[in-house]
Amino acid sequence: MSDPRLSSSDELLQGIADDVKEMRVRENSAMRKIAELERRGAAAEFGYKKLAQVLRDAVRWDINVAGQWVANSGLLSSEITPTGSELAPELPLTAEAAAEGELSIAHVVEIAKAMKKLPAEHEATVVDYARQFEPATVRKLGARLAYSLHQDDPEPAEPKPERLVNRHYSRRRKDGYLEVKALLDTATGAAYEAALASLAKPRPDTGEGPDQRDRSEREGEAFAELVNLMVRADQLPEHGGEPVTLTLTMSYDDLANQTGQALLDNGERIPADQVRQLACNAGVIPLILGGQSQPMDIGRKTRTFPAGIRRILVARDRGCAFPGCSRPPRHCDAHHIQYWANGGDTSVDNAVLLCRHHHTLIHQSEWEVKLVHGIPTFYPPPWLDPERKPRRNQFHTAV
Repeated sequence: MSDPRLSSSDELLQGIADDVKEMRVRENSAMRKIAELERRGAAAEFGYKKLAQVLRDAVRWDINVAGQWVANSGLLSSEITPTGSELAPELPLTAEAAAEGELSIAHVVEIAKAMKKLPAEHEATVVDYARQFEPATVRKLGARLAYSLHQDDPEPAEPKPERLVNRHYSRRRKDGYLEVKALLDTATGAAYEAALASLAKPRPDTGEGPDQRDRSEREGEAFAELVNLMVRADQLPEHGGEPVTLTLTMSYDDLANQTGQALLDNGERIPADQVRQLACNAGVIPLILGGQSQPMDIGRKTRTFPAGIRRILVARDRGCAFPGCSRPPRHCDAHHIQYWANGGDTSVDNAVLLCRHHHTLIHQSEWEVKLVHGIPTFYPPPWLDPERKPRRNQFHTAV
């Protein structure tokens, strides 16, 4: 093995990727052996009730980890019937990708969970997610795909769920503090999060150094400030370029007919009857859409994005547009695709919503973003994908 200190950063990173791929190939080999032991009922040969218990002692896995390996080995291995015929694996495309070293055990776990709610023909889509993203994102995208397929299914004939009731609990502690706890319905919770986020941002550096408060302290002080603001009945400060706003997205016909659901800017959904109730106490901001349902530009060229343009970006991007990111609009900045300093204008056609992390990444790395047919499209750096195949965020696509 060559000395890592003599390799370039690109070579080290590629070496890690190659090593992990080889590790995954060997993991797949181990799973095939586990599947064969399970098929033989080999646990009894060793004096155990379950194969997971054998593996716990043989390779020192936690029992739940060993159980996962046994369960997933059955998904990826073919079976032999009593007549000698070979049956394909339960998840054949997953088995193929795992054999290539493209998937980790954690990926297989999330694919298996997703496929319990999806028809078999969608396995290729979920496996493609796993080839691009980490397991947590595969889980979210799989759940989203299941929702998109089943959202128009007839509602099950079950009793209407009991209406959520907002609850507030408090107790005075011996040290003088008031301890507060609340249980909020979906819409109220989203509004609360939006208000709190506007006040809990780290303080700007005023010459005394960066804000040293942790998140709990910042949000605690923001809650106190929120109470004071309500007592004074003053308007909340601006956040993201405009006053704190709870954004709901749904078609006008659904709202008028009181059907379907609305999408909150935190990704949650609420039924139309709650939307109509909220609309009684809020103005309606119409957006003019183009032929492909893309929000149109409202003009106005300034360096900072005005509230009107930001509203359109929120309606179009629905949150951070970076592939695999689920951060909501309130955590996002509007980014000039062509930098302002390079002549880029402040318009919808030259903007994309990015969370702070991915905004920094776009500025400091080889990731590129362009609008393709009005949709933010990202191109990975060559070290990640030599072909630089375009990627899009599938979390915020309308379903």
